Amino acid sequence: MPRVSQDQLAARRHEILAGARACFARHGYEGATVRRLEEETGLSRGAIFHHFRDKDSLFLAVAADDAAEMAATVARNGLVQVMRDLLANPDVAGWLGTQLEVGRRLRTDPEFAEQWSERSGAIAAATRERLERQRDAGVLRDDVPVATLQRFLELAYDGLVKHLAMGRPTDDLGPVLDLVEAAVRKP
Repeated sequence: MPRVSQDQLAARRHEILAGARACFARHGYEGATVRRLEEETGLSRGAIFHHFRDKDSLFLAVAADDAAEMAATVARNGLVQVMRDLLANPDVAGWLGTQLEVGRRLRTDPEFAEQWSERSGAIAAATRERLERQRDAGVLRDDVPVATLQRFLELAYDGLVKHLAMGRPTDDLGPVLDLVEAAVRKP
């Protein structure tokens, strides 16, 4: 039996996450049956669950992967850039669907909420650290506490996600994001 390299395992894991992300986005958590996950990934249940204990751990891995990518973007370019990226391509590989499903499960699944709380702090920390760096560089307004600016940006982000989820028009939101960005910067 040939040995599988770590690179091959990582590539397979990435392939499973991409297919699962699309499946969860299209069908929701409950609708993402094992059969649908197999169809979306092109892999057998054995191959999928060799990498993930169960559907819940697979969903949590998809959401955590998305959160890590978002935190990295926030650290480099800020939360407004995440909003601009989302506006430019609102359903990149099911990302929006995953965000909506995380929100739903946070409201309805206490066990998931507890598991997610361990992972969700990374985005908040990246946002706060970026805002503090911007303030230290003299770019950010200094008449409002960083914590308040952070909450403002998080609310704007949440509102954009809801707007996109409702299927509302997006062609006029660029100037809105400009306004959000201007609101936190020094005049």
